[in-house]
Amino acid sequence: MGGGHPQGHNSHYPERNYSPGAKWIKGLTRDRTGNFTGGHFSDVNLSSVLFTRRLDDPNLIELQRWSAPGISKPAFEEALKQNFEPAKKGESIGPSWSNHWYKITVHIPPDWNDYERVQFEFDPGCEAMIYTTDGTPLQGITGGFGGDRRVEYIIPPEARKKGTHSFVAEATCNGMFGVPWNGDTIQPPDPNRHFQLASADLVVPNMSAWGLLWDFTTLRELIGTLPGNSTLQNKALTVANAIMNVFYKNDPESISVARKLADEVFGENWEEHGVDIYKCGPEEPQVWGIGHCHIDTAWLWPYHVTQQKVARSWSTQVDLMERYPEHRFACSSAQQFKWLEQLYPPLFERVREKVRAGMFYPIGGSWVENDANMPSGEALARQMIFGQRYFESRFGLRSRVGWLPDSFGLTGALPQIIRGAGMDYFFTQKLSWNNINVFPHSTFNWVGIDGTQVLCHMTPVDTYNAQATAGDIKKALTNHKNLESSSASLLVFGNGDGGGGPLAKMLENLRRLRGTANTSRELPVVHMGPSVDEFFDHLKTSSDAGRKLPNWRGELYLEFHRGTYTSHGSIKKGNRKSEILLRDAEHVATLASLFKSENYQYPKQALDDSWEKVLLNQCTQLLPGSAIGMVYDDAEKLYAEVRTDTEALIDNALRVLYPGSLPLSSAASVSASGPLTVFAHNTTPFARRDIVRVPLAGGGAGSGDVLQTTSDGKEGYVVLEGRAGGGLALPSQVSAKDLSDVRVHSTGSEHFVLGNRNVQLTVAGGRITSLFDVRLKRELIPQGETGGLIIFEDHPNYWDAWDVEIHHLEKAKRLKFENVKIVASGPLRATVEAEVKYGKSTIRVTPRLNGYLAPWSHPSDQFVFSAEVDWHERHEFLKFELPLDIHSDVATYETPWGHVQRPTHKNTTWDAAKFEVCGHKFADLSEYGYGVAILSESKYGFSCQGNVLRISLLRAATAPDAEQDQGKHEFSWAVFPHRDHFLQSDVPIAAYLFNSPLHVRYIPDGGAVSAAVPCAPFMLFGRDNNVFLETLKRGDLDDADGARTIVLRLYEAYGGHASVGVQINVPDRVVAAYETNLLEDDAGAESLPLERTTGEWGEQRGELSLRLAFRGFEVKTVKIVLAKDG
Repeated sequence: MGGGHPQGHNSHYPERNYSPGAKWIKGLTRDRTGNFTGGHFSDVNLSSVLFTRRLDDPNLIELQRWSAPGISKPAFEEALKQNFEPAKKGESIGPSWSNHWYKITVHIPPDWNDYERVQFEFDPGCEAMIYTTDGTPLQGITGGFGGDRRVEYIIPPEARKKGTHSFVAEATCNGMFGVPWNGDTIQPPDPNRHFQLASADLVVPNMSAWGLLWDFTTLRELIGTLPGNSTLQNKALTVANAIMNVFYKNDPESISVARKLADEVFGENWEEHGVDIYKCGPEEPQVWGIGHCHIDTAWLWPYHVTQQKVARSWSTQVDLMERYPEHRFACSSAQQFKWLEQLYPPLFERVREKVRAGMFYPIGGSWVENDANMPSGEALARQMIFGQRYFESRFGLRSRVGWLPDSFGLTGALPQIIRGAGMDYFFTQKLSWNNINVFPHSTFNWVGIDGTQVLCHMTPVDTYNAQATAGDIKKALTNHKNLESSSASLLVFGNGDGGGGPLAKMLENLRRLRGTANTSRELPVVHMGPSVDEFFDHLKTSSDAGRKLPNWRGELYLEFHRGTYTSHGSIKKGNRKSEILLRDAEHVATLASLFKSENYQYPKQALDDSWEKVLLNQCTQLLPGSAIGMVYDDAEKLYAEVRTDTEALIDNALRVLYPGSLPLSSAASVSASGPLTVFAHNTTPFARRDIVRVPLAGGGAGSGDVLQTTSDGKEGYVVLEGRAGGGLALPSQVSAKDLSDVRVHSTGSEHFVLGNRNVQLTVAGGRITSLFDVRLKRELIPQGETGGLIIFEDHPNYWDAWDVEIHHLEKAKRLKFENVKIVASGPLRATVEAEVKYGKSTIRVTPRLNGYLAPWSHPSDQFVFSAEVDWHERHEFLKFELPLDIHSDVATYETPWGHVQRPTHKNTTWDAAKFEVCGHKFADLSEYGYGVAILSESKYGFSCQGNVLRISLLRAATAPDAEQDQGKHEFSWAVFPHRDHFLQSDVPIAAYLFNSPLHVRYIPDGGAVSAAVPCAPFMLFGRDNNVFLETLKRGDLDDADGARTIVLRLYEAYGGHASVGVQINVPDRVVAAYETNLLEDDAGAESLPLERTTGEWGEQRGELSLRLAFRGFEVKTVKIVLAKDG
């Protein structure tokens, strides 16, 4: 009745235990996982079974090679016409940048047809591309053993059945990041790098083993990423350990067993779902994956190498799309698409098919991924206009998302430009590189200087080159700074900067990570398939059209790479001069087409060609001055072409507008029997008086026009006067009462005084000791302080050409003007020549001042410093500084289509971070009633520390260009004291004119000027003078639909409201007017009423006019529709 065990009970828990137990040493187990692939045990671990067969038998693999001469880049058709010679595995190819073509024929053993896959492994140690025998690029090759390695070319199944397959490979002797001479990425290139053809093998990959490799890689990522006390992390480690225990090198079945173990983490039978794995699990993802391949249009390689990188990278993505239907690839830069269209037409068609299929996304809307600090407002607009027009013409779509992930800071003018180009959204991430403050937002409304907003996302992953790892997925959530507003993040993954893009292993990893998230909530859910547009649409909807998001107002200042505002001064000058030449060429060409339409055709194609060259040179890395020397050789050629072509266009138009006229530059070669009639064309909307130098020999200018001659008597100075609205500028009838003599005297080699009735500058002991307002009797230099040239030690922490660090301000040497001599002493202009010697460099500075030209104060009160520099320093930074007796917490700097105020103090780290900033044509320090501006005609770097205003002139980095800025430079700047605060001053106008020289011409033998333009066709009027007419051109769409239009671009320059009228002095030609977006679209355009202008007494006059109302910094595009014969 008692005792015993209950009947039927079967206990699974043993009564006795003699084992040591299952206690593990977790750290050692984790470390063990590092030995399962590669490394010291690669001959016995998983790596040993990744390939089932490998052959390099010359009887099965026929290799022939032709090496292109030098660094030439022949097209496929040209290359295949050459004489190819036998080649072999192990051979060396080079030097750097050279191109080597291989004809390859493989003979596949019949018994290999039973294998799942057969590949040709081609590893030249450098970049390469596989073509079909008829020239269609199939995929890129990245040789070597880095994380971007891709050396496999999958033999098509039909070729395996045939038994023979022929194809072509082009190997280019550079790596993804060029050929840095010592392996450090940013170092100058090694011109004599050679590479070895390490592999040219037929191989059979063990796809089951590769699957296990990808499984194990994902498990290790989970182990290394997730918290050590989490369930998923421990499960991943347990499974990884079990996999190692069941795997046996010589037992193929053990791989299948091991792979099945991984289902415990990735989900039961997860692999059977394939692409449908993304349809399982949670419906709303947290992380949206998009493939990307950032290719710097020029950086550590020149343009022609970029063209190859584009073809290699994009063909690889098309190939991946065939195998991974979820793969979506976003690609920016219309220029790169155009190169593909021109140089690789078959691949372009394959890309176009994927665009139609919704898998390949042209994005960004810009011509290139451009610098967003230094281009002018009009150039930034043209980036978007040219990009959007290209995408629309080739693919039938416009981008909806602005895309500048790598730009070194972003001007506050961009939101308005982005919206004006038809985009509501914007993606960037470079501010994650800030080296002082952490940017506080991930998803936010970016509000520009005019109040326009774009929905902006900065990926919390902090890179556009994510590797699609578990760490990336986790960071997308844990580093998100606005989870209270939105938890969605964009994962932009793929190898980049030097191209490449996503790899198969990344797409495999994402499938496994999604499978994991489908069964575990410890990992954010990643989704593949939707586009970037859909991601932003989701953000807009989930944030109630941005109402739930924080705002960031003004510029997105990058606290890094501040030296790029100054590096490579000649490139900065080329950019500024080219932008202005193109503005002027469009202006005069429009006038010629309007007033002389019967014998002049607007040269739109020529202008577009020049614009494309300028826009190309504005790409990130090039315009900032942080590329290798070869890049600048290319860029200088393009700027020279733009200058030659635009000057010819300007001359052709002015010959039409002013018959019989010639440019003054050719006057010296003309044998004139009488005096020359000198005049000019003013392309600015401002009234102006300019002093110009004219030749006196061989006739010369009319004697009555010359108010001063040079000391050698060969040239004279003439005052040319132009009215508001632009157009003809003629010699001014300056009277004695209007002209006040300028004064100059010197009492030694380091001393001079330069002044007129308004202002006076004194140099004593080689330094500027006084800047004096004569009218107000106000000294502007604080007692005991001096201004002038200054050298700073320039040793950034790493990024040489990119960075100037705050500590450079701690070590400076003030330079002295020496060997002063007077070269012109008035009465119209006084000029002093001085010399500065420093190190191996010579700086010749020529300060000048004009006599007072009433009532135009701004050219009269400017001390212009023209410099000729022979620069041979290394890691030194040349600036010009002025300490000022002006107190203000902010200084004002011109930005595209407006200005920005930045702190002069260091109250916070955000303030201190702006110790070097970007400005365009001026920087100004003002207080109530007075200010001083520095004007710039080609420099972009400025700073204002306390009361010391500086302009940055030259740097001398040695990486990645060893010869950056070495040699001769010519540039100018001006010091402009002005009454009233900046906001009540004419500083923006003075700076505009300082950058816009008159186009001076002459009529031989004293002939009269016959102007085809009776008056400026478009003039602004009204009480408000804060609106500038920036651009005058023919409409972009004229040729497309037969319309005849003229486009005006205007902007408010001071940051306040304005109401202005536009007077149209060609009323019989105009039939309508519209305000449009930047793309000049008719859809959504607002009709502008045209009215007859009334006179002073209310009487109607012949002109038409329209009214425009502006908010601060607003940009308007006005399209004037002409009669069909206009």
